[in-house]
Amino acid sequence: MDDARKATRPIKGRGSASRVPGRFEKTLTTGEDDGWGSVYDEEPTRLQTSVTEERARSIISRNDSPDIGFSQSINPYRGCEHGCVYCFARPSHAYLDLSPGLDFESRLFAKTNAPEQLRQELAKRGYQPSPIALGINTDSYQPIEREYQVTRRVLEVLSECRHPVEFVTKSALIVRDLDLLTDLARDNLVQVRLSVTTLDNRLSSRLEPRAAAPHTRLKTIRTLADAGVPVGVLVAPVIPLITDSEMERIMEACRDAGAQSASYVLIRLPHELKQIWREWLQLHYPERAAHVMSIIQQMRGGKDYDSEFGARMRGRGPFADLLRQRFDKAYSRLGFERLPPLSTAAFTAPKLPRAQGELF
Repeated sequence: MDDARKATRPIKGRGSASRVPGRFEKTLTTGEDDGWGSVYDEEPTRLQTSVTEERARSIISRNDSPDIGFSQSINPYRGCEHGCVYCFARPSHAYLDLSPGLDFESRLFAKTNAPEQLRQELAKRGYQPSPIALGINTDSYQPIEREYQVTRRVLEVLSECRHPVEFVTKSALIVRDLDLLTDLARDNLVQVRLSVTTLDNRLSSRLEPRAAAPHTRLKTIRTLADAGVPVGVLVAPVIPLITDSEMERIMEACRDAGAQSASYVLIRLPHELKQIWREWLQLHYPERAAHVMSIIQQMRGGKDYDSEFGARMRGRGPFADLLRQRFDKAYSRLGFERLPPLSTAAFTAPKLPRAQGELF
């Protein structure tokens, strides 16, 4: 498929349909249809995923955002093969001079030295433990984790040090690490939230083509809950006229599966994601695209996105208020509660191997 052409149809197994240019690109190319149709009528070719191994110079990221419930995070991978078209992290690929569109889900980076780097950072004199969110920008259990196992090895370090950790994931692969998760849960050192966008398999395959199917996520919640791992549901993103009608059904299904807590986030469209999302709407729901964007803008002060703290997660205005009321009512009716706070009391700094050549 020509990188520069305007998307005319979805690509099977991908969320984005084109390589939307990044905001830092100095030279842009555009494709024009000459009317002959020989190229533009072709079926898009299957896009292969490539993974580049890289060595991170630091691994713990820190933030002081008032509307995020953690101050430390680790992202084992850059880019995400789940291909969720709405992913707020897509614009981060622009820093790599890559497209937040197709490149974000097909040109991935694995931080293969993350466990060793984490050990170094946790061992620093003066390190103050606080819960680490593992895989927040991109899913730590995305498909390439099966081969690279960076998340597994990071989790082993955290378990060894008795360091608290929390996850948000769409993947059933997390149950592979049930041995570590149950061990951490015994000391109140882990929480997991499954992100559920829709219960409709067909819609899910369009929105998040390589993530676990909705029924598989419900099964994952049940498996974690039965094993004693504190688990909740993140209804996210809530998309007006696409998924918002499902909010209560999602909460009910997840509660029945064993979820103890619930929260939600409104669709967010920072930077290039505005264009990627509009393109997806035109390809899948052209008859309601304008209406969807109109409601989003009503919740975002007339814009596609409002990044202000306190408003970016849930929006403003009558529609946002209605969503909040619906969520609160279902939350109370279904008996959801907050997950217990994670403990840092058991943390022990890791012991580093002696430097080569050091005298004993």
